[in-house]
Amino acid sequence: MSRTAGSSGKKTLAAIREAGLDLVHEHGFEAMSLRQLAARVGLQPGSLYNHIETKQDLLFDLIHNHMVTLLASIDAELEGIDDPLERLKAFIAFHLTYHIERKREVFIGSSELRSLEPKNHRKIVALRKSYEERLYEILEQGCAQRLFKIEDIRVSTYAILAMLTGICTWYDAKGRVDRKTLIDIHTRLVLQGVLK
Repeated sequence: MSRTAGSSGKKTLAAIREAGLDLVHEHGFEAMSLRQLAARVGLQPGSLYNHIETKQDLLFDLIHNHMVTLLASIDAELEGIDDPLERLKAFIAFHLTYHIERKREVFIGSSELRSLEPKNHRKIVALRKSYEERLYEILEQGCAQRLFKIEDIRVSTYAILAMLTGICTWYDAKGRVDRKTLIDIHTRLVLQGVLK
């Protein structure tokens, strides 16, 4: 993705990304148009090309930024935690919080993976696998230390991620259960499934 030089270029690009997240989330990638995007940001359609090359580049940029942020954030969250049980608890709390707070990014990263061109698709899938490996390694370490009893670590990794990620489809900040309680419930569910 290219941009014009100067701070106004950075601000415009940030506005394009924000509007892109909204529009893809609202309409889907195929239905969203660059004309809509330009109008949302207050640009002439041709001016978009000073900041993005193609609609596909915009989608890749949105999903790639999401995945890079996700990976950097989980690594920061787990830094300094050595005990597998505590690492698992931290992973659960982080994953739930991130997926509640970044519903648009998560939705687009999952539902629009199919809209990526093969080269871009491969890059994002590799990043997704890196994130999955963070949880896999926690479970593997817990088994090695005889803290966890897990029949199939890979399947358990996918199952836990699916359960935790599901929160972004139904969570309501105005709902009857607060975020901390939801994290506690999910943590207990996961631990019941892995502890000896």
